Order: sequence, then C-alpha cells, then structure tokens
Amino acid sequence: MNILAIDTSSLVATVAVINEEKLLGEYTINTPMTHSQKLMPIIDELMKQLDLKMDDIDLIAVSRGPGSFTGIRIGVATAKGLAHPNNIPIIGISSLEGLASNIPFSEYLICPIMDARRNQVYTGVYKWEENKLNNIVEEAPLTIEELTDILLKRKEKVIFLGDGLNRYGKDIIDKFKDKAILAPQYISMQRASSIGQLAFNKVKNGDAKLKSYLDIVPVYLRKSEAERQYEEKMKRCLCDEES
Repeated sequence: MNILAIDTSSLVATVAVINEEKLLGEYTINTPMTHSQKLMPIIDELMKQLDLKMDDIDLIAVSRGPGSFTGIRIGVATAKGLAHPNNIPIIGISSLEGLASNIPFSEYLICPIMDARRNQVYTGVYKWEENKLNNIVEEAPLTIEELTDILLKRKEKVIFLGDGLNRYGKDIIDKFKDKAILAPQYISMQRASSIGQLAFNKVKNGDAKLKSYLDIVPVYLRKSEAERQYEEKMKRCLCDEES
C-alpha cells in the first residue's frame, strides 16, 4: 500500500510517501510562501523523484486540522483534487496527533501546541501506552493558563512541541520548571511521514474507516474570524431592530 501524506496545518508544508515497509520519500519546506504556491510543486517533485504516478497511490492521508484555517483548507482541497480522478480513498488525521507522534514511545506526556492566536493554543495531551499513542486530554483551543492547570495536576514530566513554543516556550519553562521538556526544532514541526504512519496504523488496526474524497472535511475546533465577525454583526443588527 502506497500512502501519499500531506500536512499544511501550519506554515510548514510537508509531503511524504510511505508504504508498509518503509518511508519512500519526504519533502518538507518551512518558508513564508503560501501553501497555494508551494504545495503542488513539492508533491510533483516528490512523485517525480520516486518515479510514481497517482495511479500508484492507494490511499491519501491528510492533516484535517486544527491549525491554520487557510492551510487546512488548501491541504484538504488538494487531497480531494488528487483523489478524484482515480477515486482514491482518503483518511483525515489530526494535526496535533501527527505532531505528538513525532516523539516515539516516550514515558512522558506529550503536549503539542499550535499557536491559535487570540492568546490561545490548539492543544491536546497524548501518552504512549502499550505501544499505542493515546489522546488522554481532548483536543481544544486553550490558554496557556488553562493548559497549565490541567497538566500540573499530573505527576509526569511533559514534552512540549509545535510552533506555539515560539511564543509561549519561556512561559512554559517559567510555569513548569524542570517538569517541562521543550522538543528540539527538528522534531517540533509537522512531518507528513508521521501523518502517513498514523494513517497506516489506523487502517491496519481497524481504528479508522477509509472515506471517499467527497466525505473528508476539515476540523477547525473553533469558528473562523470571518464567522465570528458575521455573528457579531448579526447580533448588532438584531439589537438595533429591537431598539
């Protein structure tokens, strides 16, 4: 089974192809270019280097969020576009679970944090148990203070990773002291190979069902800025009518 994996949930654009035996190739680029500029070129280049065509792909795994609203939409839309001609099945993988799986088989808690702006991070807490990565605190947008309240109730040390460290790394060290471990940069960003491996494991273990490209949808965890502004505008209009 050849799996094409895509993650565009952050500034990082990352693409990989794996099968049941090995990682065939991975391309990761972390630049200010938009995903609409860089995603298809790196998919094309990777497939060319591996001498593969979309006919050779059996499954597409895509990060479904949370993260950058625009990035997620581009990644999911690209996955759908690639899947459509050959009706390739798709599986959506949490971007936070993908980040957490960058840390294999740790005895500590793993806490990915992605900058969600508005003084929040997208986060969840994971732990390896019996060689399986389990989500033990539900994914949600939280403030660092809310996350701290949850984690300091537990005894284990916590490994933090993700682009939220750029903004909140110092705060985390100040609050957690030696209970916190900040992951190094090379494993603290999204990796498509992690998305692909998670997809393979979930399909193999029967933990997830393959979906048609028509059924895959992004997961944002909260409303977009445009949606919030629209709701606020509608509330003001209703207030004006009532007055």
